[in-house]
Amino acid sequence: MIQPDAIRSIVIVGGGTAGWMAAAALSRLTANGVTRITLVESDAIGTVGVGEATIPPIRTFNAMLGIDEREFLKATRGSYKLAIEFVDWTRHGHTYLHPFGPFGADLEGVKFYQIWLKMQREGRASGFGDYNLCDVAARLNRFGAVTPQMRSPVTNPVWAYHFDASRYARFLRAYAEQRGVVRQEGKVLSVEQRPEDGFIDAIVLEDGRRIDGDLFIDCTGFRGLLIEQTLNAGFEDWNHWLPCDRAVAVQCLNDNAISPFTRSTAREAGWQWRIPLQHRVGTGYVYSSAHISDDRAAETLMSNLDGKATTDPWSLRFRAGRRKKAWIKNCVALGLASGFLEPLESTSIHMIQAGITKLLALFPHRGFDPAAIEEYNRLTNVQIEQIRDFIILHYHANERTGQDLWDHVRTMEIPDSLRRKLELFRGAGAFFRHEDELFAESSWLAVLIGQNVMPERYDPLVDALPEDGVARAMDELRRAVRAAADAMPDHAEFLARHCAAPEPEPA
Repeated sequence: MIQPDAIRSIVIVGGGTAGWMAAAALSRLTANGVTRITLVESDAIGTVGVGEATIPPIRTFNAMLGIDEREFLKATRGSYKLAIEFVDWTRHGHTYLHPFGPFGADLEGVKFYQIWLKMQREGRASGFGDYNLCDVAARLNRFGAVTPQMRSPVTNPVWAYHFDASRYARFLRAYAEQRGVVRQEGKVLSVEQRPEDGFIDAIVLEDGRRIDGDLFIDCTGFRGLLIEQTLNAGFEDWNHWLPCDRAVAVQCLNDNAISPFTRSTAREAGWQWRIPLQHRVGTGYVYSSAHISDDRAAETLMSNLDGKATTDPWSLRFRAGRRKKAWIKNCVALGLASGFLEPLESTSIHMIQAGITKLLALFPHRGFDPAAIEEYNRLTNVQIEQIRDFIILHYHANERTGQDLWDHVRTMEIPDSLRRKLELFRGAGAFFRHEDELFAESSWLAVLIGQNVMPERYDPLVDALPEDGVARAMDELRRAVRAAADAMPDHAEFLARHCAAPEPEPA
């Protein structure tokens, strides 16, 4: 027996990463013997398919599904990710890493970064990244667990993945279908709404099939077939803060190491990503069409490849922003249907995951409690705005003078929420974050310090610590971090030993 008002039919419109992540996560509901899940997609409609880098919470999602990490990496030809490398973002010739995991260790209740700020001023500390295991291991192209003898004071690294997004969708499709999700091939011709309240009643396919449901999940990408075209959610445009509105992408052979980090290289009118997989490199140029032509952007990309291109370049147009509401009536939008932020910090797949997680936590009944819908929308809006601010920080804190795009984003008015963070850090060296904020203090510090946003003062409690003892502790920590990274195997060797994919298909 299930509750009489329980959701009995879920219809997911659109496949790709968003659709099949939703299908896989929701497939657990079919175990009640009553709820059915249908995913409708058309092979004739392409998916964006450029989001191939992730952040550590993806491991939680896969673990929730009971997915074996190594089998998943084999199936998706994936690699490990410890950090994002930012090249030329601060200024030409400057590079820093945003690694996962903590920097250093607090001492007597004083935050490590505050100690580092003082010791760095006095020339008694090395680079900030030298105290982060993921940072050091990434620079050495290494990956693996910390050996027992190196475990103190260094803990295991924190990691995410690079993978082929289309293969991940196929992997999750097999998972979902094994658990009762039914896929229907076809294009949506029309959407039927209940006349009394506007709730979606059914979708009708081009061949006349009618698929009704209690709950509809919109995974139709930028067009937002249900959430926008049917329910008129509205869109909040953030192009004035994030002017990049196009991308050109290509896949190429990898003539370099399979590095355990994503790379972002600043270009004249945007930035170029590099995501190394076992069998290829995914790369693309995110740019502002107001500052460079499409042809010139494509030329820039094609002249900065790791190896021979294996595909023709393809283009993508977008606007940074979000739907004003991601959940309206009995429809929840996930992925690009709910909003878009450029993948500078690899958050695209995470936002799908976060939407699914909130949906499960606030899962409706057929009465659709307005309080649950309101809370879902509130949490969704807060999170995407926090991620927005973090991405804006990268642009705003640049020293690339003399280039129109970079001069604009450095001098523009920024959101008040970001302005307050920057003013507090620059003045008092203090940093505070919301409890549920995606990016940890260590992530903000990596970018702030990496892009030379340095505070005027540090925590006065640091001056109460014995300086020579602090210097010795920092030196010991730096050497322990380096020793732990040195003891790890080469990243490519680790992949070959534990999760090598089958031989790549012919290009």
